[in-house]
Amino acid sequence: MALPVVAIIGRPNVGKSSLFNAIAGEMISIVEPTAGVTRDRVSTIIERNDRFFELIDTGGYGIVDSDQLKEHIENQIRLAMNSADLVLFVVDIREGLTSLDKKIALMLRKSDLNVILVANKADEAVMFPEAADFARLGFGHALCVSAANNLNQSLLVEKINELLKDHISEKPKDVEMLLAIVGKRNAGKSTFTNAIVGAERVIVSEIPGTTRDAVDVRFVKDGKTFIVIDTAGMRKKSSVANSIEFYSHVRAARSIGRADVILLLIDATEPISQVDKKLAAMIAEEYKACILVVNKWDLAKGKASSDDYAEYLTKILPRLSYAPIAFTTATESKNIQAVLDLATELYKQATTKVSTANLNKAVEQINEERTGGKSRSPRLPKIYYATQISAKPVTILLFVNKIELFDEKYKRFLINKLRDHLGFSEVPIRLFIRPRREKIHPQKNY
Repeated sequence: MALPVVAIIGRPNVGKSSLFNAIAGEMISIVEPTAGVTRDRVSTIIERNDRFFELIDTGGYGIVDSDQLKEHIENQIRLAMNSADLVLFVVDIREGLTSLDKKIALMLRKSDLNVILVANKADEAVMFPEAADFARLGFGHALCVSAANNLNQSLLVEKINELLKDHISEKPKDVEMLLAIVGKRNAGKSTFTNAIVGAERVIVSEIPGTTRDAVDVRFVKDGKTFIVIDTAGMRKKSSVANSIEFYSHVRAARSIGRADVILLLIDATEPISQVDKKLAAMIAEEYKACILVVNKWDLAKGKASSDDYAEYLTKILPRLSYAPIAFTTATESKNIQAVLDLATELYKQATTKVSTANLNKAVEQINEERTGGKSRSPRLPKIYYATQISAKPVTILLFVNKIELFDEKYKRFLINKLRDHLGFSEVPIRLFIRPRREKIHPQKNY
């Protein structure tokens, strides 16, 4: 059953994202003095006193946006309102009542929504009387809060729970898998996100850099709950123009660490870029299961066959040679379900645990294949014992004769062989090498 939804609405720069983060207890939405930082609907699940609700942050209503996204932002606000059971209408106590506040109030009254009027930036109790003027908006007395100082935050949450008491608020189902969609600008990440979810969940625009936050989108398919993270488009570090872009990049990088499976979106109409290579390196360094999703394939399929393009990707992104490749057209939702099914399979591989007996049997077979059963020189690498110490990523500890014999080339050989023998063919494997026994020298007494 769907959780009750609480949407934060207000004009630009009244502190909606700061309030969202304060209630959530973590930095989720980007907070900057610049108006219009939040564009998409950013949401999270809030739990207080065994009750749950979904909290949604929205862009500033009435923003004059330099990227001409005002209509897109306001459409996202309307979608948030349409799904909301309760609205937090945020105003700025320092700036007082404005004409845009009045316009938003009129829109909310027409929608016939339950509304809590919140006067933010009330950093001290002496400021509270200044909120009296907001009663003219028609939603009673404003609750004075300070998102920056956490003033009256708990009181606000109590009021939210009181107004939602008639709504069923069960603990949400556990998330089966968390997917992160990463890629350079204009690779089609937001279009892909909407195609997976089956709704206009994030803004899609031809303007580069439209997505700024890392947006978690919860959705249900076949009775299972998933989260897909739409991230900001990456570009070269030297091209990052301002702090907003910097925080967008930080959140995109953090999303790679959070996710179970990464979808690296490749724009089929353009050559592989340094940004694509950098992202591939980040994914490999995090040992993440990954699908190379070649998007916009309808616009490029006449240039090369899928086999040729796959070979090209393997050569240019060798660190992700284990990653399967999928060809999609997100604008037409082509192969989207197949990608989700493949991601589910990769997650299953990444979370598999192999018994120590089966792992050592595989190691014996690998040794047989390499040596033909003949005795081996002590100068050659030898594995005495292997054990899996964790999953996601699959992590294997090897006890060996001499660590120095297990160079990167030999490790790659072992990893590829272990994939073949153990059913980890499309996910990364992390190896730890240890000597069979440490030599302990007795302490000398002087």
